[in-house]
Amino acid sequence: MRYPLVIFDFDGTLADSFPFFVKAQYALAQRHGFMAIEEHRVDELRRLGTRELLRELKFPSWKVPIVAADFIRMMRGAPPVPLFPGVADALRQLREHGARLAILTSNSVENVRRVLDADLMDAIERIDGGAHVLGKHRRIARMLKQAGADASQAIYVGDQVSDGEAARRVGVAFGAVGWGYSHADTLRAMGADEFFETVPELGRLAL
Repeated sequence: MRYPLVIFDFDGTLADSFPFFVKAQYALAQRHGFMAIEEHRVDELRRLGTRELLRELKFPSWKVPIVAADFIRMMRGAPPVPLFPGVADALRQLREHGARLAILTSNSVENVRRVLDADLMDAIERIDGGAHVLGKHRRIARMLKQAGADASQAIYVGDQVSDGEAARRVGVAFGAVGWGYSHADTLRAMGADEFFETVPELGRLAL
């Protein structure tokens, strides 16, 4: 197996939370003083890198943890978001083939647990929540240490440019998914080590 340890992002990678985010960001923008994403600009802005998007929205990086905490609270008070179709089967398949599975997310562990059923929770070795969207490299490094795994043995699977940047900073392979927050073309352009066009393609990680 090329990647014995597979670390997944959550929002936009495993969970289909983008529709909730689009609705929530209007209230968050008004509350925290940044530009909301208008519906007609969603596709355009999905093509930007994470830092480019923050600049476009006049969103200072120091506000990211504050707004993220507010978003997490809003999600906790709403019905659980769904997993993307096929994700549960893909995770079970990977686990059955001997892959060690983990989740590293900017969301909370509580919100992750609300979405995953008991069977899937048993398949996940560890969950780390509350990571800064621009500081995930520190959490990936910590997760590798906790798992006793070398960077060459792991892949971080995510849906944003910042996920790929974090993986590269610690020498971990980056697997980009084509169905999340960032546009698939943008993720392809950054040269991800693995690109997954559809959810069933995640099964390649078991090879």
